[in-house]
Order: sequence, then structure tokens, then C-alpha cells
Amino acid sequence: MSTITPPSPHPAVDRLAQPAPPRRRRRPTGRALTYTVLVVGVLLWLLPFVWMVLGSVKTQREILTKPPTIWPQDPTFDNFGRWFTDLNFGQFFTNSVVVAVVTVLGNLLFCSMVGYALAKMDFPGKKALFALVMIMLMVPGVVTFVPLFVQVTSLGLLNTYPALILPFLTQPLGVFLMRQFMLGIPEPLMEAARIDGAGELRIFARVVMPLCGPPLATLGILTFLGSWNNFLWPLVAAQSQDMYTLPVALSLYSTGQQATDYGLLLAGAVLVITPILLLFVALQRYFVQGIATVGLK
Repeated sequence: MSTITPPSPHPAVDRLAQPAPPRRRRRPTGRALTYTVLVVGVLLWLLPFVWMVLGSVKTQREILTKPPTIWPQDPTFDNFGRWFTDLNFGQFFTNSVVVAVVTVLGNLLFCSMVGYALAKMDFPGKKALFALVMIMLMVPGVVTFVPLFVQVTSLGLLNTYPALILPFLTQPLGVFLMRQFMLGIPEPLMEAARIDGAGELRIFARVVMPLCGPPLATLGILTFLGSWNNFLWPLVAAQSQDMYTLPVALSLYSTGQQATDYGLLLAGAVLVITPILLLFVALQRYFVQGIATVGLK
């Protein structure tokens, strides 16, 4: 007489009792090919930066030597020193810092407020306004330079800090990032604040903003990079060297009497990119976290 084995009351126990399927082993040849491609790609990407850094500590005579040398034979920091002594590096650096910091603060505030309105508030024309933001994402910034220049000139702001800052205090990309993140904030959390008597401004400042650390870090880094590297608008709006930012100043000396002073130009390029590299290294964790969080929506 045959016996019937009763089924297990927990299907998970049955799955655990079954032998695990064999894991597919990656072929050593495919892994070596992957690493080779990655290493070659990284070296090609780093080559211009390494060449720039090494060239910045070479003398003009060594830079023009043929065949060119890779490692500096007689390293010198005179190229960096000339930016601080002969050229007005301090004023250019101050202009870049003021413009970048104020632009970042403005974007963090205004993009957060617009993103909150589009994500958590109901008002007529909300969908049309968000569609307009998406359309502005696709419009190249260069096409707005002429009307911006006319407006800045008519307001008498040409060659001032407001002329360099005001057109970029709010960006469509920042509004989009903040809206996408705020959509994931639970509504019961905000309803509880409303029941306690909090208004929209207080909910925005006390409930929503403390939860927006990752997207704020991402928006701050992206805005700082864009403002620090911005070249065309400062070239148009700044009419004197006292208002030049670092990229404009670097282009000024690359076309003037120092156009063939390659060591000086390479040292200036190193000075321009050093702050943004330090900022990215310091906030890399928040930047990746913010991009990943917003990308889930």
C-alpha cells in the first residue's frame, strides 16, 4: 500500500529544500576583455587632464621641446605664481565665487518652491505650467541671450553682478528634479501637518525641505558646475575685466599677448578646474544618491 506525502504548509520551505541552480561562471576571456576596454577608456579620458597638469609645471622652453617630454625635467611653479602676481587672479576668482554661490542659493530656494507647487498643490494651469517647464528643458540657452541682453541693458544692470546672476536663479532642470523627488513624499505626512494647523509655507519649510537633502545636493552641484563653467553669458554681460569670471579671463589671455605662453594657460586651466573637482569629491556620495533617488520616479 503506497503512502502519500503531505505537502509542506510553507511553500518557502519547499523552495529551500530544493537544490540551488548552478551559478553561471563568467568566462575569464570576457572578463579580461571588459577590464581591458575599461582601462583603455579611462586612460584616454585622463590623458588630457594629466597632460594639462604636467604641462603646468614645465617651463616654456621644455613645453616647446621636440620630441615632447612627458615628465617635467625641471619642475617649476612660476606659471601659477604669475597668475597671482602679474595677472588679476584674485578678482577673477572672487567674481566666479560670488556668481556661483549666489546662483546656487537662488536655485535651491526658487526651484524647491516651484517644485513643491507642481508636486503637492492643486491650482488651475498646473499641468500646462509643468509642460512649459519640460519644453524649456529642450530649448538651448544660447537662443535666449539676445532678449536677456536687451532686458539687462534696459534695466541698467550691464557689467554688474545682478546681470551675471539674475538670468540663472531658476533653471528648468532644477524644477524638474525637485518636483520628481517631492512626488514621493507621503501625503499623510503633510495631511497630519495641516491638521495640526500648519500652513503651506510652514509645511514646505518644516516638513518637506528637511527630507530633500539628496536632490538639493544634486541640484547644488549641477548648478555650481554650470555657473562656474559658464562662458558665453559672462563674456556678453561683463564689459570690463573687473567683472570677468575665470573662464572669460582664461580665454582673454589665450588670445592676447600670452596666447603662446602655454605654461601660463595650462596653469590657469588647472586653477579653474581645481575648485569644482574638490567640490565633486567632497559631495560625490550625495550627488550619486540624489541622482539615484530621482531616477526611481
